Amino acid sequence: MCRVCGGPVRQFFDFGRQPLSDAFVDPDRVDEEYFYRLAVGLCESCGMTQLLDEVPRDRMFHEAYPYHSSGSAHMRRHFEQTAGRLSRAHLRGDDPFVVEIGCNDGVMLRALAKEGIRHLGVEPSGGVAELARQQGVRVRNTFFEEGTAAEIRAADGPADLVYSANTICHIPYLDSVFRGLDTLLAPHGVFVFEDPYLGDILERTTFDQIYDEHFYFFTLTSVRTAAARYGFEVVDVERLPVHGGELRYTLRRAGRGAPSPAVAELAAEEERRGLCRPEVFEGFAAGIERIRTDLTDLLRGLRADGKRVVGYGATAKSATVTNYCGIGPELIEWVCDATPAKHGRLTPGTHIPVRPTEALTEPYPDYAVLFAWNHAEEIMAKERLFRESGGRWIVYAPEVRVI
Repeated sequence: MCRVCGGPVRQFFDFGRQPLSDAFVDPDRVDEEYFYRLAVGLCESCGMTQLLDEVPRDRMFHEAYPYHSSGSAHMRRHFEQTAGRLSRAHLRGDDPFVVEIGCNDGVMLRALAKEGIRHLGVEPSGGVAELARQQGVRVRNTFFEEGTAAEIRAADGPADLVYSANTICHIPYLDSVFRGLDTLLAPHGVFVFEDPYLGDILERTTFDQIYDEHFYFFTLTSVRTAAARYGFEVVDVERLPVHGGELRYTLRRAGRGAPSPAVAELAAEEERRGLCRPEVFEGFAAGIERIRTDLTDLLRGLRADGKRVVGYGATAKSATVTNYCGIGPELIEWVCDATPAKHGRLTPGTHIPVRPTEALTEPYPDYAVLFAWNHAEEIMAKERLFRESGGRWIVYAPEVRVI
């Protein structure tokens, strides 16, 4: 049953038994892993693509949550630029107030704080919330829902802007989120959020975007339908070149502003592409199966030839790839990552050792699977000597290639 409208949901892919994507394993505690079924479907009534099984939120977002939004120089620039754009577009009048849902380590709000703008981050993961506080960001260490919104309004007054990045798609209870927005936003207030775009996931076969934290996979059409149920309207939409393709949605209460031409243009494009047609999802499923076959055949062949293969980027996305494809340390020796909290641990489910990025040079391997493909340009520039030493990158979306 659809979590948005209650309609029937048609499953189009089942990745089987999967671990929590960001639960990197202590080698002494491998028997304590949590697993669930990762299956995804399309609502036949409202067109919302969603997971069929929900993982308890406290298991995913907690004190030791390892992802840092500011970990990439490219993403730091993105959020700093976003802060400036949001400020110029939406923060007018005396003493504007901004709330960010899922502020992580505060990289976006930090830029607003430096300008003296009144703000508040809402972040359930205690470790990254503390990092935000250390950077001068006000944070409430909790989940955003209707009750949270009422508490914030009572303490700080109405918000002129509520912003969220890579978070709304994590929240199954959209009804509580929208009721909270209705409570918290000033009459003229706007809600701006950006999340992975289903249209790009389907086009590029980036199936690793499907994992426990990503409960919904949005299109403009499905967001408009969901928002209308709670009295909101999409008034602008913008394509973003981050994380493999995202959309930034701007919402107001219905009747508070005319939609920009971009909304009608993208809605027409989605209709042409058939982003709610079953055959489109059947083609996506076939592409996933093809990638699994090609990737595992390639890795087995390289290992049979005595080649050294490692991974680059112990990402949440990589959990879907390695577990669905059955890729363990017998095919990939280790995965390197820049996040210290992951070092010395094992990847979820498949138990590939995680090492610092400096390990890539000790000595250079023959091949590296680029799990952090959304930062490909930045990583390849940083690891230029790997290529110069004869190393080759392996990418797997939209097809398996060696570069």
